[in-house]
Amino acid sequence: MYTEKVMENFTNPKNVGEVENANAVGQVGSPACGDIMKMSMKINDDGIIEDVKFKTYGCGAAIATSSVATEMIKGKHVDEARKLTNQQVIDDLGGLPPAKIHCSVLAAEAIQAALEDWEKNKEEAKTEA
Repeated sequence: MYTEKVMENFTNPKNVGEVENANAVGQVGSPACGDIMKMSMKINDDGIIEDVKFKTYGCGAAIATSSVATEMIKGKHVDEARKLTNQQVIDDLGGLPPAKIHCSVLAAEAIQAALEDWEKNKEEAKTEA
């Protein structure tokens, strides 16, 4: 049912927790299945994601997609992270059962929500300066 990579990222997820002094936080959820994903990031002035962590309440696929998604954007520029699709997450995991595709969508949406938060925080900092 699940690929070896899905199982590995479920049983040994990477980047679990919250980034200390995060300047980007996004949280999304799926009422249909009850999964909730929260991504926190530290993005430097050059737009590089220096650190990213997640907290996920959900099934094994939700945890695995969160783990892989954080690995895929860590160290990348925000412009590159914005382009991450749920299909790229699925492909990196070697596939997901059709009933679990929504988990990859949530992972991509959580990243986008955090990046939107970062943009908003940057704009607010400009107006306060």
